[in-house]
Amino acid sequence: MSETDIKMVVGMIRPDKLGDVKQALVEADAPSMTVTNVSGRGSEPAKKGQWRGEEYVVDLHQKIKIEVVVADTPVDDVIEAIRDGARTGEKGDGKIFVLPVEGATQIRTGKEGPEAV
Repeated sequence: MSETDIKMVVGMIRPDKLGDVKQALVEADAPSMTVTNVSGRGSEPAKKGQWRGEEYVVDLHQKIKIEVVVADTPVDDVIEAIRDGARTGEKGDGKIFVLPVEGATQIRTGKEGPEAV
């Protein structure tokens, strides 16, 4: 990765692992993030439940989506922090995606590119 590259690292993790991932990102010098509650479906098996006498299947599981945009911090450090903080060793631990960012502009200062990140 060249010094002018901006990347977005997106992690889909279990909700109960958010605290561990946040701490790991602080230690990796990437404390800025956006966090969203999402539902998803992957290799984690569906769960059956019962409500008011009716059986139902839950195949969309609650997840947390973490987005971290980096320019100065190495992407590999961010990936490692999310992976290590989120890992339980069971199905449903989540996924990490890395996307290129074409540009960035800081609203308050008007800085652009890597300086805005």
